[in-house]
Amino acid sequence: MERLTIGRLAQKTGLGRETIRYYERRGLISPPPRSASGYRDYPQEAIGVLGFIKGAQALGFTLREVAELQALIGESKAVCGDMRDRALLKLEDIETKIKRLRSIRQSLKKIIKACPGKGPLSECSIVVGLEGADKKS
Repeated sequence: MERLTIGRLAQKTGLGRETIRYYERRGLISPPPRSASGYRDYPQEAIGVLGFIKGAQALGFTLREVAELQALIGESKAVCGDMRDRALLKLEDIETKIKRLRSIRQSLKKIIKACPGKGPLSECSIVVGLEGADKKS
């Protein structure tokens, strides 16, 4: 079975070498054995593991959550429903963030619309709006 240098693995996954090293330090991928010359010597399976990490991140999972998902996969008693539950929790989190972002968007639109775009900064409605924004949250 062909082994991969970090450069080749980065090329095949579209990730940077530093990203791969970071995932290794975080424990998301197993440290590979080293070649006689000291280079990391990744197995082919690393491509799939990195693909899983990228896919989970693309759906909004944090690296901590990715590690939890990986741990779940490694549990012998885990079932598909366990993974589904994690995905549902992430969906709820995303929905909450969307609501918050919509609220932020509306607030920004309101203070931008109120700004005449001229006059002294001390009287700027955006500055006034930002000063009071933390009191609304």
